[in-house]
Amino acid sequence: MAPATRAVRALWTGGCALAWRLGGRPQPLHPTQSRAGFAGAAGGQGPVAAARKGSPRLLGAAALALGGALGLYHTARWHLRAQDLHAERSAVQLSLSSRLQLTLYQYKTCPFCSKVRAFLDFHALPYQVVEVNPVRRAEIKFSSYRKVPILVAQEGESSQQLNDSSVIISALKTYLVSGQPLEEIITYYPAMKAVNDQGKEVTEFGNKYWLMLNEKEAQQVYGGKEARTEEMKWRQWADDWLVHLISPNVYRTPTEALASFDYIVREGKFGAVEGAVAKYMGAAAMYLISKRLKSRHRLQDNVREDLYEAADKWVAAVGKDRPFMGGQKPNLADLAVYGVLRVMEGLDAFDDLMQHTHIQPWYLRVERAITEASPAH
Repeated sequence: MAPATRAVRALWTGGCALAWRLGGRPQPLHPTQSRAGFAGAAGGQGPVAAARKGSPRLLGAAALALGGALGLYHTARWHLRAQDLHAERSAVQLSLSSRLQLTLYQYKTCPFCSKVRAFLDFHALPYQVVEVNPVRRAEIKFSSYRKVPILVAQEGESSQQLNDSSVIISALKTYLVSGQPLEEIITYYPAMKAVNDQGKEVTEFGNKYWLMLNEKEAQQVYGGKEARTEEMKWRQWADDWLVHLISPNVYRTPTEALASFDYIVREGKFGAVEGAVAKYMGAAAMYLISKRLKSRHRLQDNVREDLYEAADKWVAAVGKDRPFMGGQKPNLADLAVYGVLRVMEGLDAFDDLMQHTHIQPWYLRVERAITEASPAH
């Protein structure tokens, strides 16, 4: 396979970052403490006692009005306090994020890179993008880790390199919530060498789906252990399963493969000759490789069905009673699934997904949440 073709293969095959089944170190969480609602009672003599004697209906109306007024007062006070706390947390997060200068090295069409961008944009973290040439990869020659995404975070005089999309997201979220030094946080996600099923040495990362928070911080973010476990489960599902459905679907037919590579070349960083080679030779090669990927992952003859089933499984997990898996706002699992699917936008596979599953309302909600939150960069 030509170098250009082999390099471009990484853009959509899941080769741009690693997805591994790793069990993080559980941290103990106490069950969510119940919060008592506001309640009050009033009583006395004088006019109220007289009303009790003279008019039970008047007494009931007065009590109802008093109770309603108290309820409205406490509700308003709680709402204002919640707004104050939200503003305080936002100010703290803004202060922390302003200390960081972030540079993302990526392939635009890589689903793992798209996950990181979704996270950064939703959390309003400004960053610079360096598009990596998939053939020469000169832009990341400074790194012994040769996959993307790579995020370089400059914090004062200290510069940290974060590798692997899930590690990047977990480390930055831990930083925003806890305020721990990023240099310390990245030590919680150790890189380890291992040999995969094909006998190839690869790099794995420990604890990649865990946020390294204390009990109080975890309660603030999740509210309970179940929400934390759910988020981790579906983040891993996005890496271990959903991402592997992208290539077989976007390269499903020769026509789709050519359209996909036309998009890759247009959005990526290629020279004129490299682009031509990638578009035509790459499309032909990846059409054939996609058949092998279908067999490796034991997909159905019509790979669209696997994509549809995955989308509807996700929608069922979110459920009808909340707009996002994170409740009223997207959590890390929402952003991961959205980021993976987003790389298919503009292709037949994406249009079919929106038409034949129930995922579109959720997808548009996440898209809107990210748009409203993200700064221009």
